[in-house]
Amino acid sequence: MSRIMSHAGPTVVSRAARWLGGALLVPSLAAAQADTRPVVVVFTFTNSSIGPAKAEFDGIATGIQDLLITDLASSSKIRLVDRSRIGEILQEQNMVRGGQIDPQTAVKVGKILGAQYAITGGFMADKSGTAVLTGRTIDIETTQIANPQKITGKADDVLALIGQLSSKLGSDMSLAPRGSRPGGAGKSGPAQSGGPTSSANTAQAETYAKVLPASVVEKSMKTKLDAATMKLYSKALDEIDAKNKDKAIDLLKQVKSNSPDFEPAQRNLDKLMGKTGA
Repeated sequence: MSRIMSHAGPTVVSRAARWLGGALLVPSLAAAQADTRPVVVVFTFTNSSIGPAKAEFDGIATGIQDLLITDLASSSKIRLVDRSRIGEILQEQNMVRGGQIDPQTAVKVGKILGAQYAITGGFMADKSGTAVLTGRTIDIETTQIANPQKITGKADDVLALIGQLSSKLGSDMSLAPRGSRPGGAGKSGPAQSGGPTSSANTAQAETYAKVLPASVVEKSMKTKLDAATMKLYSKALDEIDAKNKDKAIDLLKQVKSNSPDFEPAQRNLDKLMGKTGA
């Protein structure tokens, strides 16, 4: 074999290498294209609280979105768009005013991301310490709003509310797989605005939310987290999005000090500090 290759010349060898490389990629590409699970995008929730509670709960929307995505991503029925990718598109398209996501915006952004369904919602708390978290799904193709959910609980245990909403949405959603459409996720992943087609596989890996082990997700969602700590976590995520590494690290350390067992804070800290496996 080596004798044959030595007489074949560099051009023939190069062609053979390219052919073999392409052949090896075919199974992985086919596997990616065969994934017909619907793609779901979760948007930030709206703070509908009234009075003093509104100020108390302002700033926790990013944390709710992040943790809902993490919990839902453990489902084998769907694929979740990564939170950072959603933020990039919203910023690029300059669509959001005052943090509000209306159904029309949800549908438009969902199409750009190649999603079939969107999840939107809101939260509200009162001075008695009662909190309500609501959520619903939007069919990106038909714009139909369905599967309304309402969870009532205590404002000092925000994670419990998120966990219950995630469970209800995950079990009650009827999300039929959809075929591919132009720019959609049925090809090589959610559409990348302005992205080159040659990087489709990389874009796909960066676009979908990371699926964590079920045991890790379950432990995280059982951690008791009050509104103040959730606000710190949300601010840390906002600083990560703004590329303010030092501020994000400081805020995440505060979250860890308040709630040592809150795994998402440690995971983000590890990632920011470049620790292996983050």
